[in-house]
Amino acid sequence: MGKATTTRTKARTGAAAGPLAGRHALVTGGNRGIGAAIADRLASLGAGLTLLARDKASLDKVAAKIASEHGGQIATAAADVTDRTALEHAFESARQANGEIAILVNNAGAATSAPFKRTDIELWQNMVDVNLTSVFHCTSLALPAMVEARYGRIVNVASTAGLTGYAYVTAYCAAKHGVVGLTRALALEVARTGVTVNAVCPGYTETDMTARTVANIIAKTGCSEDEARAQLTALSPQGRLIQPVEVASAVAWLALDEQASITGQTIAVAGGEIL
Repeated sequence: MGKATTTRTKARTGAAAGPLAGRHALVTGGNRGIGAAIADRLASLGAGLTLLARDKASLDKVAAKIASEHGGQIATAAADVTDRTALEHAFESARQANGEIAILVNNAGAATSAPFKRTDIELWQNMVDVNLTSVFHCTSLALPAMVEARYGRIVNVASTAGLTGYAYVTAYCAAKHGVVGLTRALALEVARTGVTVNAVCPGYTETDMTARTVANIIAKTGCSEDEARAQLTALSPQGRLIQPVEVASAVAWLALDEQASITGQTIAVAGGEIL
């Protein structure tokens, strides 16, 4: 806990062009899955990046890959999103590397399943801290400069669990509903400042988190992996898992300058599961 570790990856010269050129985007949980896909998509549109997560080695690996493919200015910051002090250091380092943050993607999150009767205060608090309070911390660190600049894009990666209920993940659902509520309330508060605040709500997505859910189903029921995955895909009218790039495309669309009128919205990327 405490100070964050920040590094910068050099990109090839002249590669940062596109509709987000000159915009600094910070992506939490940017070292894997949905976060890495979002970072890649934003870089392809010309944004300068800061990728933030706890694991420096995986951050640097993703940053190097993105730099080799898209160029641009990419920094990494190793910090725990539940640690306010570490985040303060990380955001300051990000500003020094790439300037003020114009696009904030609050993507970091975690899910732990348990029946409510076995949901103790430690599990509850961890789900709230990682999934909801982290959004508060990061937003409060980025928002003042956005308001001063009269421009900003805040995109919170919530979940369909923020729009409906699922059994055995009460704490996770409560936290993600909180993210949706924060999104809607803050969007109204800053509506005349040039800052938009929106949430993207993925359904079950092909990530490590979903792989752990599949493993949990197998452990509890004794079914096969195919059967476990079928339980998840059955929730979608399209009968499939969402791909990270699909979530990334929705986030990137919300980050564009021309989406100035889209604010306070929750966009379900879920194959029709939430209507």
